[in-house]
Amino acid sequence: MNFIYVYLGILFAIVLGSYFYYRSIKSNNQPLVDALYTEALNSMVNGDTNSAVQILKRVVKQDSNHVRAYLQLGNILRNDNPEQAIKIHQSLTVRPNLSRHLQVDIHSALADDYRLLSNDSKAKEEAKLILGIEKRNLWALNFLINISVENQNWEEAFKWTKQLQRITGKKAAIDEARFDVYKGLDCLESGNIEMARSLFKKAIKVSPKFALSYRYLGDVFEQTRDLVKALENWEKFALKDLNGGTVVYSKIESALFDLGRFSEVEKFYRKILQSNPSNFEATIRLANVLEEKGESAAALTLIENVSSNQ
Repeated sequence: MNFIYVYLGILFAIVLGSYFYYRSIKSNNQPLVDALYTEALNSMVNGDTNSAVQILKRVVKQDSNHVRAYLQLGNILRNDNPEQAIKIHQSLTVRPNLSRHLQVDIHSALADDYRLLSNDSKAKEEAKLILGIEKRNLWALNFLINISVENQNWEEAFKWTKQLQRITGKKAAIDEARFDVYKGLDCLESGNIEMARSLFKKAIKVSPKFALSYRYLGDVFEQTRDLVKALENWEKFALKDLNGGTVVYSKIESALFDLGRFSEVEKFYRKILQSNPSNFEATIRLANVLEEKGESAAALTLIENVSSNQ
């Protein structure tokens, strides 16, 4: 009997020692992993996606539980290899003990992956999974609305809009404005630019807070080569919809460049970050601008702040 107790005691000591040993290794390894992840983000800022991919691969080799690194790796690969991005992001869905926030980010990435491949049915499935995790997730609802609008499925657009209204508690004026925008998009598709312009302006008058009106009014002005007014409306859209506004960042940069006002890009992104400091896309783009100006230290500080908040 004493032998059994001694044996169990030794076994327990071995298990406990192994636990603290591997925990110590992981703890000592964490600073290196964090530094590598920061370096990868910095490479993304510099447009060196090849280096970013290689560094992120080193991160996940050092720490196979670094879900954020896998997530960014898939996001980088999306444009050139969306199928590979899907494989990476899909593999993350089976990871145990993921926070709800991470689950949402993973399914959001998958939705974007499928959207790039024009697989709208799969993209919608991912957005619906997000709603299963967070039934009040505004990004998923707006994603579903946008797909419905692009497919001119007004019935589905109305359904998701009503659900969005129940969650946000916004007044009916926003719904009226939303459907004026939908009708305007229909006119834009058929080439009736003047009617589209009129409907988008009407939507703004009905509900000045509804951001989407400004986005598409900006697109109308872009088509008529009135870049000053296009820029004005895109900036309003980006500032009113801090998450969805990322879709016009490239348009805003191009318009400022064409107008000879590219120096204002930094000011625009600082406005965005003042309202939404965690906006990753705006942070990366601002860091890129600073890098081009030769302000590498300031760019690196931005990246390190992003890394510390991941």
